[in-house]
Amino acid sequence: MRHTLSLRRPATMLAVAAALAATLSSALAQTPPPPGASPRIDAIRKAGVLRVGVVNNPPWLAQNTTGEGEPWSGPSWLLGKEFAKLLGVKIEPVPVSHETKVPALIANQMDIMIGPLNQNAERAKIIDFVTFSSTGVCMFGRADNPKFTNAKTLDDFNKPDITIAYFSGAGEEPMVRERFANAKLRGVSNSGSVAPIEEVLAGRSDVAPLNRMLWPNINKKVKGLAVFPKENNCQDSKIFEIKTGMGVNKNEQVYLDWLREVERRMQPALAAEEVRMTQALK
Repeated sequence: MRHTLSLRRPATMLAVAAALAATLSSALAQTPPPPGASPRIDAIRKAGVLRVGVVNNPPWLAQNTTGEGEPWSGPSWLLGKEFAKLLGVKIEPVPVSHETKVPALIANQMDIMIGPLNQNAERAKIIDFVTFSSTGVCMFGRADNPKFTNAKTLDDFNKPDITIAYFSGAGEEPMVRERFANAKLRGVSNSGSVAPIEEVLAGRSDVAPLNRMLWPNINKKVKGLAVFPKENNCQDSKIFEIKTGMGVNKNEQVYLDWLREVERRMQPALAAEEVRMTQALK
């Protein structure tokens, strides 16, 4: 019996130690760096506000123009409010455009661009990122077209007997042309739709790309379409994936590390808010 107890005690102690470590880790994630550790955080505390760059970009950040309730919503706003709460300051939106959001950040017109910003190599040279999401592409086609529905991998679309439609000049064009070089590619003009839906429905093309965020709403509104990948309604698609997040200026490592710790803790809530916002897209 004595030997059994001696074996159980270390296991119990390890379990308690692990629980304490988890609690401490969670507490540290919520505690901002102390005064003097980060000039940026010191300046935010002194000003009493966290200046956040904002631009309408659903589902991550959507402006409320009704005049009632909070001025913004989405996972970006949720995370921005959490930063301000933990710092003990108010959140102050700084409106910018898609063209000025990075220059305004570099010019110190804000403390963080909650944006969001697509992460790429060029931007990574001049700003740092707090990545909390990503965007990918769904491939959609007619549900009664076996050339689409029989596809098991992306390579099944990269064949001479497959016609792929895309909007000429859209962001997907260079990726489609590179990834599906063996298929028949059909560039069409954008007539105001979110994707070449008419091309597919009319049978002129077998498949077309669509931002994954837009698929749930299109799936509700347009009958007779199918999607690839179909798991989780294509919301986990990694096709042409681009990381998405917030931007901060370079050389603010303590501030950046703390922001990333808070983001990691908030990730389940951010993911749930993104789902809610995606379902509301029109």
